[in-house]
Amino acid sequence: MRTGISLIVTPAVRRRLKAVVRNRNSPQKHVWRAKIVLLSADGVGTNEIMRQTGTSKTCVWRWQERFKAEGFDGCCTIRRGPLGLRRWERMPPSGSWR
Repeated sequence: MRTGISLIVTPAVRRRLKAVVRNRNSPQKHVWRAKIVLLSADGVGTNEIMRQTGTSKTCVWRWQERFKAEGFDGCCTIRRGPLGLRRWERMPPSGSWR
């Protein structure tokens, strides 16, 4: 892990992250994020995290920083766009933009 980034995961948050990893209905991106956080909290190095999760170094760093800043909700919740809608819901109907 990079110098200056240390993750402290409480037992309750660790249980929630493990539940995300175990749940077969979890989106794959949430599973990767949860694995990154769990491995980081266990003191595993960035290269080993990259190998185990199949992600890039910048991806590992991004989710370490996001978890440190926002906690569980920052990495394992579905984010919406500026209006609270999915992108395709914000698009105007076909032909109405002309």
